[in-house]
Amino acid sequence: MSARRRAAVLGSPIAHSLSPVLHRAAYGELGLGHWSYDRFEVDEAGLPGFFAGLDDSWAGLSLTMPLKRAVIPLLDEVTDTAASVEAVNTVVFGDDGRRRGDNTDIPGMIAALRERGVERVESAAILGAGATASSALAALSRVCTGPVTAYVRSEARADEMRGWGERLGVDVRIAPWDTAEQALRAPLVIATTPAGTTDGLVAAVPDAVGTLFDVLYEPWPTALAAAWSTRGGAVVSGLDLLVHQAVQQVEQMTRRSPAPLAVMRKAGEQALEAH
Repeated sequence: MSARRRAAVLGSPIAHSLSPVLHRAAYGELGLGHWSYDRFEVDEAGLPGFFAGLDDSWAGLSLTMPLKRAVIPLLDEVTDTAASVEAVNTVVFGDDGRRRGDNTDIPGMIAALRERGVERVESAAILGAGATASSALAALSRVCTGPVTAYVRSEARADEMRGWGERLGVDVRIAPWDTAEQALRAPLVIATTPAGTTDGLVAAVPDAVGTLFDVLYEPWPTALAAAWSTRGGAVVSGLDLLVHQAVQQVEQMTRRSPAPLAVMRKAGEQALEAH
């Protein structure tokens, strides 16, 4: 019998995480009966102690807020992708015990867009300027050939987005949130705001729309995503992102490829329906 292998998702709050559902579905499909995947409530203060208690049965960790930056000092290596946004959502433990940090959110976004036929756009808009917006900018650095307009609520957020744009080589333009209706005319709109924030934009959705990437997955569809679909526009959901980034985590942690995307997505959909 194979030796036990462990992985988990850490964060705070963590009870809502769909990661266990997705990873366990993958293990089942891949025949990895000796693998387990759990969730642990861990905040920034508790993270070093959690790491100190890990033994060699651990293969990897998924990290959500507020740990994506806090984990970096605990790692031996960080990929260029993760370093570009100073955020790690994946830790893989090597056979030699080295801790390697990566960010699968960025390639996950790119893969989710590609699945909907979006390979290149001439311009894009981002709604919001929080942590997810920096990953969106990093994805757009590989997808968008022209300017990206970020619609933000504060000058501090505006400065952050300008800084990320300079770092990532993206032509970022800033617009105030009260003009966010204009964003809806971009060929690609990425909504990174909390639930309910974009509901007020529904009436402004134009007749001809491009692609909407709304990073939320619950509740789904959002009011904006529903309105977008009625106009015939392509919609990428937060579940699409979650599944694609989890696929890459499974492949890195188990060293088995390809991970079963369709099986993982179905498991996620069923879990959301049940909830």
